[in-house]
Amino acid sequence: MSEELLINVTPQETRVARVENGVLTEIFIERIQKSGMIGNIYKGVVQRVLPGMEAAFVEIGLARAAFLHASDIAGAIVSDESGERSQKSIRQLVSENEEVAVQIVKDPLGSKGARITSNLTAPARLLVLMPYDPSIGVSTRIECEQERERLRAMVEELRVDKSHGFIVRTAAEGCSLEQLKRDHDFLLKVWQSIQDRLKSASSGDLIFTDLNLVLRTIRDLDRTVVERIRIDSRETYQLCMEFSEKYLPEVKPLLEHYPGERPIFDLYGVEDEIDRALGKKVMLKSGGHLVIDQTESMTTIDVNTGAYVGHRNLEETVFKTNLEAAQAIARQLRLRNLGGIVILDFIDMTVDEHKRQVMRMLEKSLERDAAKTQVCDVSPLGLVEMTRKRTRESLEQLLCSPCTTCDGRGTTKTAETVCFEITREIIRQVRQFEINSLTVLASPEVVELFNEDRSADLAELEEFVGLPIRLQGEQVYTREQFDVVLL
Repeated sequence: MSEELLINVTPQETRVARVENGVLTEIFIERIQKSGMIGNIYKGVVQRVLPGMEAAFVEIGLARAAFLHASDIAGAIVSDESGERSQKSIRQLVSENEEVAVQIVKDPLGSKGARITSNLTAPARLLVLMPYDPSIGVSTRIECEQERERLRAMVEELRVDKSHGFIVRTAAEGCSLEQLKRDHDFLLKVWQSIQDRLKSASSGDLIFTDLNLVLRTIRDLDRTVVERIRIDSRETYQLCMEFSEKYLPEVKPLLEHYPGERPIFDLYGVEDEIDRALGKKVMLKSGGHLVIDQTESMTTIDVNTGAYVGHRNLEETVFKTNLEAAQAIARQLRLRNLGGIVILDFIDMTVDEHKRQVMRMLEKSLERDAAKTQVCDVSPLGLVEMTRKRTRESLEQLLCSPCTTCDGRGTTKTAETVCFEITREIIRQVRQFEINSLTVLASPEVVELFNEDRSADLAELEEFVGLPIRLQGEQVYTREQFDVVLL
């Protein structure tokens, strides 16, 4: 499989597109104003110690002091001779005006400062370094006990400094010793760089920040699959070259600067694919289509034959449509980054072997997905239930906001329905108040319907309330908006 990474950089936004065999499969977007601080390491100074809360406030150069709880301080938990564990008090751990290296674990929110820890960590694709914790942990999502022991043994073999610990991430499942060694060596270089900066930094200085989107992508990419990384910014290209030369020399040959005048995303049709990924309908090559509905509780995907009529019989037509849909669904889940519960409504199949083949195709197509998925068999109702881990905002949540006209429903009331609502509101107001004149402000579409198709209804309403009704079209009003003004 041929895979390329396309990187588009502007001053306020960075976008990374993953293209497999010429088809967009994933899009990552990072905007400067929305970039968080989680993972940042600062050299802070303890501002206040609060024994009653077993916590301290630490000044790290942000608008508000950060909150450090005793349980988040390295060395807070101690064991006595009997092995019983206990926690030191905050006064035993830190004192006012003491300098301490801390890492943000929760962004500032409202009037609250950031939540921090002194148990520093540094992440890579397969491993997370814990410089102050000698233990070796394995992600609980790796369920096979033999695989967990194999990974733990390999990390133990690689570990040079026994005071350093590691967490083996889910992505490491099935990896080789060589792949783990690359991450291990990379993290040791990162930690050495952090230590060097801590020695010369002043209080409040930012020591380490998690890599930006481009460098994270390079760090985490599968080098056995990616053939080329094309970057349309010369400055970003140079930054990537320096980063790979220092930490990941095997990535350097893959980097390429794109100097063309035509935008790189236009060259590959990525912009059009992003626009289509925000729609509900996804066309299949056969003529069938998917209908994708994303709600707060779950995502539903309906498969339809559409214009595809097949060549042999109905069952064969349904089977081929479902096979193609299984591949398209896996791609759309990645492209739109849909997470949580997903319900797939394939077209009903009567042949059990066809059902098995469609499920195998779906599972095979999901193998390339970095997010963890779990797929259930076809239910008695013909539905497939699955879950996909939420790793970040979906594409729709990132690029869109709820429609202010329909309030997120996806539909608006008809002009006729609004006319009836206006009628009821006028009657309600007339019964409650003494009225001399009455004006209705509404959208031009509703006013036009009242004056033309509903003119007889309007005359009957005027006779009923005993008042002339003046209609006034307002261009700024949406179809559902109206006001009844009484004088």
